[in-house]
Amino acid sequence: MSQLDAAIDREVKKHYQLGAAQHDAGNCQAALDEYQKALRLLPEPIEQWEASTWVLMAIGDCEFQLGDYQRAHYYLSRAMYCPGALGDPFIHLRLGQTQLELGNEERAKDELARAYMGGGKEIFADEDPKYYQFIKRFMRGL
Repeated sequence: MSQLDAAIDREVKKHYQLGAAQHDAGNCQAALDEYQKALRLLPEPIEQWEASTWVLMAIGDCEFQLGDYQRAHYYLSRAMYCPGALGDPFIHLRLGQTQLELGNEERAKDELARAYMGGGKEIFADEDPKYYQFIKRFMRGL
């Protein structure tokens, strides 16, 4: 994995942290603005940077919370090509949720199962119960 230039890394982290503060305050639109600034700073191909994983995941999470499932799916899917994303329970959770919302039940099943295997029932604790109920129908022992 390549290392970002230190100045770019600082700027990416600054915008990511500003976005996270807005996100925590419940202001997803302002968070998106900051996350997009961070994303634009990352040199191409962005899939080589670890920072891309968390920036794309954060954008996808905001889009999901705003109800734009197509955009959430786009950013979360891109995150899966970045370092450390494959197997991350939260990314699989959000990707599974977007797949379900988009009517792609087979893909939702796969992603939500991965989320459960990596994060257990707890990963569903703060989510709409419909997602856990959905995956519970397909996994034994839940």
